[in-house]
Amino acid sequence: MKYKSQSVAYWYFAVALALFGLQLVFGLLSATKYLGPDPLLYILPFDVTKVIHTNLLIVWVLCGFMGATYWMVPDESRTELHSTKIAYIQLVLWVLMGVTAVIGYLFRWGTGNKLLEQPLPHKIVIVIVMLMFLYNIGMTIKKSGRLTTTEGVLLGGLGLAALLYLPALLHYENYTVSIYYRWWTIHLWVEGVWEMIQGGFLAYLLIRLSGADREVMEKWLYVIVGLVFIAGILGTAHHYYWVGVPAYWLPIGGIFSALEPLALVGMAMFAYSTIKRSGMSHPNKLALHWTVGSAVFTLFGAGLLGLAHTFPAVNKWTHGTLITAMHGHAAFYGAYAMIVLAMITYAAPSLTKRPEEGTAMGYWSFWLQLGGMFGMTLSFATAGIGQVYLERIMGLGFLDAQLKIQIHFVMLLVTGSLFAIGVALFVIDFFRFAPRFDMTYRAAGDQEDGLQLKPGT
Repeated sequence: MKYKSQSVAYWYFAVALALFGLQLVFGLLSATKYLGPDPLLYILPFDVTKVIHTNLLIVWVLCGFMGATYWMVPDESRTELHSTKIAYIQLVLWVLMGVTAVIGYLFRWGTGNKLLEQPLPHKIVIVIVMLMFLYNIGMTIKKSGRLTTTEGVLLGGLGLAALLYLPALLHYENYTVSIYYRWWTIHLWVEGVWEMIQGGFLAYLLIRLSGADREVMEKWLYVIVGLVFIAGILGTAHHYYWVGVPAYWLPIGGIFSALEPLALVGMAMFAYSTIKRSGMSHPNKLALHWTVGSAVFTLFGAGLLGLAHTFPAVNKWTHGTLITAMHGHAAFYGAYAMIVLAMITYAAPSLTKRPEEGTAMGYWSFWLQLGGMFGMTLSFATAGIGQVYLERIMGLGFLDAQLKIQIHFVMLLVTGSLFAIGVALFVIDFFRFAPRFDMTYRAAGDQEDGLQLKPGT
């Protein structure tokens, strides 16, 4: 750790991992409800557990983004954070917002707008927190007078993410209008500006872990950002197929959604070509696993599986089924969960007393999570294919179809439990090492702008 203020990242990572664990609890609880009598039906019904599960995902990933940014920006700008006090106040507000929102969902206090269920007071707190965050990061960069392309892409993604949250503050009684504007936030986040955030972190990690040339990395970033803007914005149309908007959205959605995976292909090539040239000489190979794994699994989950059901002729059969869950789980995990875990794994030897080369528990966590998520994806896929055939072609009712595909939810619970064990190992591996906030430690083999740095420099 070169700068003392980077230590604030530890507390963001700690909160993010705690919320990640809680998200899995509600996810597994939601899955069990497909298997039979539900003893918690009148205490924690499915609609409540699912809302908590999906909203905790947003909260912990954003918390991880903020922590990773507070680690990366001082390192890139070569200066202390503008204000650690603002960072800690921001974290307290974020935790209070998240906890009270979850408690509110237990009592059905929410807007009912999927993934944006937060009540208006909570949304206002989110806006305040994001403004504090962007101010702190912006002033840090201004103070240093150094803005790298990697930082610029990351900051651009974070700033646009905050801007695109503003439509979520609006309320519409008409469902078609409401869902139309909802995708301005959700789609343009997860299939747009969040990919810029992922790209920024990915470039930073590859530069630091492989010693790759910064100029080459940043050229790749320009390609990725360009593809995100070309395809991602108009690709929003694939959410408009069946919500009551004019038919011209069908070809727009089909064409530009098909182009969206190009950015993900670029990201995977970006990671692969870097490691191929530089090898895996950095001692923190565990962080390299998470970094390259994020790029590759994003291509699989967001790219391949998204493309599989994005065309209108296919989507008319698959929308609203478990095929969407198949794509959503794999895409979100690969693109955003894994890149946050990569940043945590990279920073952990400096923030804690974890060995630089990682631990056996860390590697078990990586492979169990990867195997578990792949199994969950297959479970959702087989269940979704059965559901499409039974409901959309054979004409069975929803509950009758669910009874016939229950075996796939047994598979889902088994693979989900495997995934949960992997996450538990990651959380334990993070917290079992005491925090270390001294400024003298620097990871062996760390790279900066293609130059290898010695420990302690």
